[in-house]
Amino acid sequence: MTTQQPTLTIRPFRVAIDQATLDDLRDRVAHTRFAPPVPGDSWDYGTPESYLRETVAYWRDEFDWRAQEERMNAFPHFLTEIDGQTIHFLHVRSSEPTAKPLLLLHSYPGSFVDFLDMIGPLTDPVAHGGRPEDAFHVVVPSMPGFAFSTPVVDTGWTMARVARTWDTLMRGLGYSSYGTHGSDGGATVSRELAVLNPSGFLGAHVQQIFAFPSGDPDEFAALTPEDHAALQFLGWFQQRAGYAAANASRPQTVAAGLADSPVAQLAWNELFESFGNGTSLVTRDQVLTQVSLYWLTNTGATTVRYYYEEAQAQAETVVSRGRMGVAVFADDFQTIRPFAERENANIVHWSRFERGGHYAALEVPESLVGDLRVFFGAV
Repeated sequence: MTTQQPTLTIRPFRVAIDQATLDDLRDRVAHTRFAPPVPGDSWDYGTPESYLRETVAYWRDEFDWRAQEERMNAFPHFLTEIDGQTIHFLHVRSSEPTAKPLLLLHSYPGSFVDFLDMIGPLTDPVAHGGRPEDAFHVVVPSMPGFAFSTPVVDTGWTMARVARTWDTLMRGLGYSSYGTHGSDGGATVSRELAVLNPSGFLGAHVQQIFAFPSGDPDEFAALTPEDHAALQFLGWFQQRAGYAAANASRPQTVAAGLADSPVAQLAWNELFESFGNGTSLVTRDQVLTQVSLYWLTNTGATTVRYYYEEAQAQAETVVSRGRMGVAVFADDFQTIRPFAERENANIVHWSRFERGGHYAALEVPESLVGDLRVFFGAV
């Protein structure tokens, strides 16, 4: 696939939430009406009332949005328009002359904030224990409907469309080649870029390949004991994935609560805490930074629509021929290699980590940085 270099009009941007909006958030949090707890108040029924009470008290009395805003603004932010849509992104160039361009693609629930702790080690590896040849130019976009990539001007934003948008962004920034990394939605978009396999594509490094049994009994003959354990984890997750069915079928019904109640947004984003069944290493400040960003930008509605758009598109699975690498973290979705290789013909790297989960960029950023250096160091 060859790609023309588009011309983009790019303007600088700064995160600056007005004080009245922050005061309104604090007031709403302070007047939360909590649901009656289930006897035992465990995660089995969803977000526990006790967790919400404790987290809301911290949100109200101790959480410092301005400190998080300052942390975000330590990096250069920009806005542009692609396919009629305003796109927000961070763009941090390395001073190393051999740096490789790298897209970092965020999760759901999540945002560009997923990667703030990785930008320094990726762009300035020598200052963080690496070598000059480990350097990357880093681009961290917000998917349309997330954070400051708003308002969403039309429907039909599938992961495949986002992938085409990111290719346009990278070409517009002057990069003739680049690689990508992603988790969750970011992993799906990364795989779509591997399917596109545009000219100069260096590969897609992902935390998950969402490949499942086809129904053919012969598939199971190739599974290892480790693969069978991964199937058990998949069953656990599917029992707790009701949010995905709601997002995919009635996104605007879900959105009404998310737009009106910050604590509903906190509860709905329970995956930060619950994905690994009690193993999450994400901190309270990290969770509240993400949830506050969703609330302050009123993007709960537009983030959940991706599930609906994907369900409506009913796209057939296409085998990816692009270069791919997989990093499997202990408490994350456990990608099953025989299933992944059925749908991805060029997996050249596979690694496993005994610590970290679905939000590895927040939990163990140093492990992820190291794996990106290995995967992209081979091209």
